[in-house]
Amino acid sequence: MFLTVLAAGFPAVLLGVLLLWLGDFELKTRWTFGLFAVGAWIAGAVLVRERVIRPLQTLSNLIAALGEQDYSIRARDARPTDALGLAYWEVNALTDILHTQRLEAIEATALLSKVIAEIDVAIFAFDGGGRLRLVNRAGERLLHRTESQSLGRTAGELHLAEYLTGATARVTEIAFPGKIGRWEIRRSTFRQGGLPHTLLVLNDLSTVLREEERQAWRRLVRVLSHEINNSLAPIKSIADSLSETIARSQPQPDSDLQSGLHVIASRAESLRRFMASYARLARLPAPTKRPVQVDGLVRRVVGLETRRPVEIVRGPAVTVEADPDQLEQVLINLVSNAVEALEDTGGTVRVGWERGNGHVELRVDDNGPGLPDPANLFVPFFTTKPQGSGIGLVLSRQIVEAHGGTLTVTNHRDGPGCSAVMRVPST
Repeated sequence: MFLTVLAAGFPAVLLGVLLLWLGDFELKTRWTFGLFAVGAWIAGAVLVRERVIRPLQTLSNLIAALGEQDYSIRARDARPTDALGLAYWEVNALTDILHTQRLEAIEATALLSKVIAEIDVAIFAFDGGGRLRLVNRAGERLLHRTESQSLGRTAGELHLAEYLTGATARVTEIAFPGKIGRWEIRRSTFRQGGLPHTLLVLNDLSTVLREEERQAWRRLVRVLSHEINNSLAPIKSIADSLSETIARSQPQPDSDLQSGLHVIASRAESLRRFMASYARLARLPAPTKRPVQVDGLVRRVVGLETRRPVEIVRGPAVTVEADPDQLEQVLINLVSNAVEALEDTGGTVRVGWERGNGHVELRVDDNGPGLPDPANLFVPFFTTKPQGSGIGLVLSRQIVEAHGGTLTVTNHRDGPGCSAVMRVPST
């Protein structure tokens, strides 16, 4: 630009200098006006250069700021009345548009991240090499690992490799470190940075299925309780009345008849109490939550067990938001089951707890004979005890799930005995 302006003004300056030197002027005048003309020529070229270069540099800085996603810079003298002002005006308008779009993208990304973090579905994203690049909180709880412990590991190291192949939508029974149940497995692909990634979604169906099962049992128990109690009440009443009538009318009543009537009345009362215990499933109140110290809860429950010493494996000081009465009843049931499992074989019972990622895990371990049929433990009416009612574990799991937690009972893999693990959210 500078050379162009010089070239454009060179003929006029040359002509003026020639006229000065060829004219009838003094030497001093010639040099003065000649130098002035040349100076004005060069100064004009510099001014024109600056007049053109400065706006271009301003536009360049504005575009560079846009490239760096800095939308705080605006051009002055932006007006659509001249070419340069119109260029400034368009760049400012583009900056406003990009700024708005960036804010919308940030808000949408934040919302998506919040939804993914809070959704109760385990989400994993793997890159083309099978390494984990994204995991939400449900996935952390499922793997029993924090995000920092999981990211960068391969699907094989996380025991998820088999779910990256096969049918894209299937339901299967899986035992994860953080939870055991039936899972719906879904898989899809997406691209990030131009590279293929795999999205793995694991949806826990156990809670939904158990809620449906629980509702079915509640309806069944209500019907059975109503019908059986309506029949048991008159049976017991008639048996008692007949027994009293025979005792008054016969000086020496038939002992077999009296015994039979007593058996009828006794069994009717036992059956009534049996059905009353199952009716608790349908009338379990919602938990009244307040802060509960886990240490104190465990010590109170262990202190109630007098049949066998129970060892406490102390964990960290931690508080849970729970109904202390209901949670205490669950722990009493678990400790009682562990102690009763050792009646014939002897052994030890240990109760401990530890803090996890957003939850507290209470564990009751014994080294007894183990469970003969773990699959049916949480089925109402099923029991492995001669005098059991089959209600304790079902009611316990219902209480724990009402607190937003889980309850699992499994045999030890490395020896005899079993573990009852209760996980509840921590404060």
